[in-house]
Amino acid sequence: MNIQLVESLVNAINALSIEERELLNQKLTHKSHWQNLRPKILANAQAIQQRLSGQPFEPDIDQIIHQMREERDQQLIADLFPSQEQS
Repeated sequence: MNIQLVESLVNAINALSIEERELLNQKLTHKSHWQNLRPKILANAQAIQQRLSGQPFEPDIDQIIHQMREERDQQLIADLFPSQEQS
């Protein structure tokens, strides 16, 4: 055990202002907030399953990639030829 490190941390924490301690506490407890989100995530998943009528969600990856490429092409063309947008 690193007693010196622990004592240094205690001294550093004691030197913090109230606002800084609150921020530290938020940072230390932030990791457990996912547990609060879990019920919402499960409820959303159940709602999606109901909308899909129990069918598995199997997106067409090729179609998604093609659509993303088309959108990106449009963005690039608009950036390269801004005067054509005004026409």
